[in-house]
Amino acid sequence: MREVFRSKAALVLGWVWVAFAAANAVDLVVRYSGPSSLAAGAVLAVLTALVFVTCIRPAVVLTDEGVLVRNPLRDAFVPWTAVDDVAVSHAITITSGDAAVRCWTPQTTARERAAAVRRGRSGPEGGGPAAEPARSRGEQAAAEALAGRTHADWAAEQIRRRAEAARPRAGTGGTGGTGAGAGSGAAGTGEGPATIGTGAGLGPGATAGTGGGPGMMRITWAPGALVALGVALALVVAAFLA
Repeated sequence: MREVFRSKAALVLGWVWVAFAAANAVDLVVRYSGPSSLAAGAVLAVLTALVFVTCIRPAVVLTDEGVLVRNPLRDAFVPWTAVDDVAVSHAITITSGDAAVRCWTPQTTARERAAAVRRGRSGPEGGGPAAEPARSRGEQAAAEALAGRTHADWAAEQIRRRAEAARPRAGTGGTGGTGAGAGSGAAGTGEGPATIGTGAGLGPGATAGTGGGPGMMRITWAPGALVALGVALALVVAAFLA
C-alpha cells in the first residue's frame, strides 16, 4: 500500500504560487516588450523553480518495497529490510547502517509539539476552557496516548511499523531479520559511505551510490528538480545576454 506524507500547507502554497506564476507568464507572453519582459520572466522562473523544489516536490513515500524520501534535490530509497532506526526531532531521520537521511518533510516545530501535548490534557491544565465537558475514561486514554504526537511523529511510526513487519520475512529469506543484519546490508561491504551535504536534506554519512544490492540505501539526483533549476538558469542567462 502506498502512503505519502508531506506538508499540506507547503503543498497548497506551492500550487497557489504555480497558478499565480502561470497567469503572469501568459501575460508576459501576450504583452511581450523585449528585454524587460524577459527579465521578469527569468525572475518568475527562478522563484517558481525554488517553490517547486522546496514546497511541491518534497515528500516521504511509503511503498511495498521500502521508503522513498524525496528531498529538494535528491531522492533516497531505503528498503524496509535496511531501515535500522527512525528518529524524530524537528525532522525525521532514517538510519540504515552507517548511512542516514534526513527528511525535508514532514517537520515539526516546538509550538506544534506543545500544542499536541496540550491536546492530550483536559480542562484548565490543557489550556482549554474550565467549563469543557469531562472526557470519558476511554477518550482520556486515547488523548493521553496521542499527547505530544505530531504529523512527523505519526509518519515516523508508520515507517517503523512497516520496517518491523518486513524483518521476519527478511530473516526467512537469509538476508538478516534483525536490525543489525539489515544495517550491515544497508551500509555495504565494498565501499565506504560518502558524506552528503545537508543542504539537500541528507544526513552526514549517507551512501551516495546509485548501484548496489537491494539491501542498500540508494541516493540519486532528482531529474525533475534539476530540469526545473536548469530551465530557470537558462532564462536568467538569456535575460542577462539580452
